[in-house]
Formats: sequence, structure tokens, C-alpha cells
Amino acid sequence: MQVRDVMTREVVTVGPDTSAKYAAEVMAGRGFAALPVVDDAGRLVGIVAEADVLRDRLPADPRLHARRDEETPEHPPALLVRGVMTGGVRTVDVGADMADVARLFVDGRLRSVPVLEHGRLAGIVSRRDLLAALVRPDDEIRQDLLRLVEGYTGDPGCWDVVVTEGVATIERTGGTPEVPVPVEERALRALAHTVAGVVSVRVLHDATARQGVDRTEGRA
Repeated sequence: MQVRDVMTREVVTVGPDTSAKYAAEVMAGRGFAALPVVDDAGRLVGIVAEADVLRDRLPADPRLHARRDEETPEHPPALLVRGVMTGGVRTVDVGADMADVARLFVDGRLRSVPVLEHGRLAGIVSRRDLLAALVRPDDEIRQDLLRLVEGYTGDPGCWDVVVTEGVATIERTGGTPEVPVPVEERALRALAHTVAGVVSVRVLHDATARQGVDRTEGRA
């Protein structure tokens, strides 16, 4: 499964000179964890996250933090996105493997990253997007997987596909593989892992299919 399969393509962006308060309003109102920051030419120059606009914007309640011995001078927070955003943004390519992106989220403690295609902003992918893929209904995953298997092998009606909690079992119940069984099994496992929501794959061949291959190889 690649980033392009799950990313959000309609990206809301802000500019460096956008009000930080407005950026916060967009994130709160739209449920975004972060917003890409682009310049006038549309180039990605940073990202502003919820934590960036929260920082220094919630002054301590003086009733709870009274200090008689000294007064701490106030420093107003940055008012524009350029003053709070993070530059040197971590990005991923549209063709990146979602397994690698998941590790990036976990290891880097990130919630979302911008997605680039040919160096230009193409979307954004978040932990929520990954979770949405994982919780696809099993029957929906099964239909997608069965269509791919039958299209790849050219053997409609010769496969039984079962998906339970994202774990897929693919079994050939008829027809004769055109390639050695181990080769077909490897190909089908790889194919299944391109389907959003598949977390594990098992490929089986019934005895008839295996015997058909044995007879074919014997004639060769």
C-alpha cells in the first residue's frame, strides 16, 4: 500500500504571513493536526502544528500562580505563522510504502507529514489516514482483493478469498496455475499487500490445482 492510496489530496494550506490565530482556528474547526505552509510560488516552506500555536498562547492564571517576590515580564507570542512554524519539514513521496510511513510516525512521534509528487505538494497523510485504511470493512477489502486476484491470474471463479480482521486468506479452488505454485503464491501475497486494510496474507492451493501443475511440469 502506497501513500497515494490513503493520503488526503485536498490540502488546506496557509502562508508564512498568515495570522497564527487564524491557523489555529482552521485546525480547530476542521480537525487538522497540522497545516502545510507554502510561499507565494506554492513551494512548501514549513508546517504549523497544533502545538506550535498553543505555545505561549495560554497565559498562567494569576490566581493560581501568584508570585509576590517578582513579576515575570510578558513576551507576546509571534503573531504570524512564520514565527511559529517548523521549517526543514519531513516529507514523504506519493509512492512511499505506508509501512515505512507508519514507522516514521511512531519513531519520529509525528501526527502527519506533507506528501510530495515531483517536488510539489500533492497532499498530506496523517495517522488518521492510516487508521482509516486499517478499519475498512472486511467485505470491502475482500471484494477489492478478489478482483485483483482474478484479474492477475485470469481465472475468474477459481478463487476463494476470506478476510477476517484484515487477515486475508486466498485459496485457489479450481483452474491450473500457469506458473509454479510457489511463484504464484509469492505474487499473490505481494499483490494482496497493495490493498488498503490488508494486514496479513496466506495463500493456499487445493490438491487439484497442485496436481494440475505437477502434470503440466511432467509433460514438459
